[in-house]
Amino acid sequence: MKISIITAVYNNRETIESSLLSVLGQTWPEIEHIVVDGGSTDGTLDIINKYRDRIAVIVSGKDGGIYHALNKGVCLATGEVVGVLHSDDVYEGPGVLAKVAAVFAEKKTDAVYGDLVYTRRDGRLLRYWKAGEYDASRLRNGWMPPHPSFFARRAVYEKYGSFNTEFRIAADYELMTRFLYKHGIPASYLPEVLVRMRVGGKSNKNLANIIAKSREDYRIIKMHSLGGLRTLFLKNFGKLHQFFVSAG
Repeated sequence: MKISIITAVYNNRETIESSLLSVLGQTWPEIEHIVVDGGSTDGTLDIINKYRDRIAVIVSGKDGGIYHALNKGVCLATGEVVGVLHSDDVYEGPGVLAKVAAVFAEKKTDAVYGDLVYTRRDGRLLRYWKAGEYDASRLRNGWMPPHPSFFARRAVYEKYGSFNTEFRIAADYELMTRFLYKHGIPASYLPEVLVRMRVGGKSNKNLANIIAKSREDYRIIKMHSLGGLRTLFLKNFGKLHQFFVSAG
């Protein structure tokens, strides 16, 4: 089973190398890493090109933002399974993709997801996002799986579409809601940390982005008939416990 991993990056020379090495260090033998660069000017491409002979696809050029870049990657993917690893993130260990592949093979499922931890830039743990088992009612109560830990079959993307670029910040939430809730694809939970995410992503960079994301979330909630303001409230405030849960 080939797994296509898509990394979108723009001017992130500080952390892109650790993300690349995280993929290159995986023990699963069938990996297609697709790196989509938005036309970086800070030396990011120089770092990517150090590993050119070990990266399946590298494309660079101006794009319409992270979700447009991810859609480029989805179009280029040839693996049976597609996952996303952002340029600030790393896999928890070298066996992550092997474990993901094993669940796909054993469960005959269309999606696999796991847990995620947020870390500070120095690596210290900040939050632990324990996803838990999926059922439709949880989405109505504001639940979503961590997107960097979410893997889906390429056939699902082909059937139900990629990221909706009308959403600048929350297109990952819309895509997972569309796959899981609207179309009811079967999903399996892998109960362990799969990804370490450094804080500072676009959706939580500042108050203006948090407000913008909440507006997009509410549009998505209404679009997919998940509820209303109660669902939005639970989605935002239901994450508070993540600051008090240990990953160990």
